Amino acid sequence: MNFLFIVQGEGRGHMTQAIAFGKLLETNGHRLVGVILGKSKRRAVPEFFEREISAPIYLIDSPNFETDENQKKVSIRKTILKNSLKLKTFQKSLRATDQIVEAKNPDVILNFYDLLGGLYNFIYRPKAKFWVIGHQYLIDHPSFQFAPNRPFDKFLFRLNTALTSLGADERLALSFLPQIRYAKQNLRVVPPLLRPEVKLLDSKQGDFYLAYMVNPGYAEEVIYFAEANPHLQIKAYWDKKEAAETEFPLSNLSFHRVHDKNFLQDMANCKGLVCTAGFESVCEAKYLGKPVMMIPVAGQYEQACNALDAEASGVGIPSENFDFAKLESLQKKDAEASLLYKNWVDFWPMVFRELTLEAFAQEQEGQSIFPKESIPALG
Repeated sequence: MNFLFIVQGEGRGHMTQAIAFGKLLETNGHRLVGVILGKSKRRAVPEFFEREISAPIYLIDSPNFETDENQKKVSIRKTILKNSLKLKTFQKSLRATDQIVEAKNPDVILNFYDLLGGLYNFIYRPKAKFWVIGHQYLIDHPSFQFAPNRPFDKFLFRLNTALTSLGADERLALSFLPQIRYAKQNLRVVPPLLRPEVKLLDSKQGDFYLAYMVNPGYAEEVIYFAEANPHLQIKAYWDKKEAAETEFPLSNLSFHRVHDKNFLQDMANCKGLVCTAGFESVCEAKYLGKPVMMIPVAGQYEQACNALDAEASGVGIPSENFDFAKLESLQKKDAEASLLYKNWVDFWPMVFRELTLEAFAQEQEGQSIFPKESIPALG
């Protein structure tokens, strides 16, 4: 089958998931015919994404979070205001998306949590199957924990997630751990989607801590902690557009532009990971057996929920600041829990087989050579 990706460009998580799914397609004889990437003025397209995606990349303007003047806290008011002023720009993006879909004629459009992806499917009704994938879709599973006492933020989170998946034939909810199968239509709980390179790394105990921040404003916190703790070595990665490849603000601290291979190698060799509370980096660190501490981006409700889910799943601990010393108090990894987690992640080939067989069967107009009862049920 031919696949077309629509990828949200905020942070690196959705892009690395797209790379991993692209490898799955290649391994199983399917084709990635194009990638539509939502761009942002605040961020450059990472070099690793252009290198690893084996298909043409089409950049479009897409809604993004807006931060405060310190590039740290997400401002919901500013986000809504600025994006509402770009409606004509987003209409142009939707038309461009439709032209790409017409030209590429995919069998499946896979949306990595981009808002315009869901709106495109709802407005233009392409003939292709429309799938969506992301940890965010787990909010419709009964086991999901929402951050308490923030009803308006919860409403916006649910609304945005619903808009990204309008009319979806499949909603693939990435989960830290297996969940009891939920009978709600079009919701399928699936393992974290990690790139093959992660599984080939040799995990060792190094002498430094690794940090990743989605908003560069958090650099001040990291510098403050490193200054107060000169005995700790810290390597930090950020997505700051105008930054040099490597900067050394202190003798025990370095900042690096996001680079896939360097970041993964450092993750394999670090003592532990401290990061904003996304999903992908946390899953990679867990697979490599590293302790993880997560700092939810201020004002971003989704990350507050991520931190709760990760803690409940035994994947990491939440924190309000970049206090690397908290990692030293974490217990040693549980070998049995690590094995269960790896088995869950490595279950993707079976999940992918089920997905593609069902999609193929639906295209056979009742003449399927793959009866539905022959497809294994996954939980």
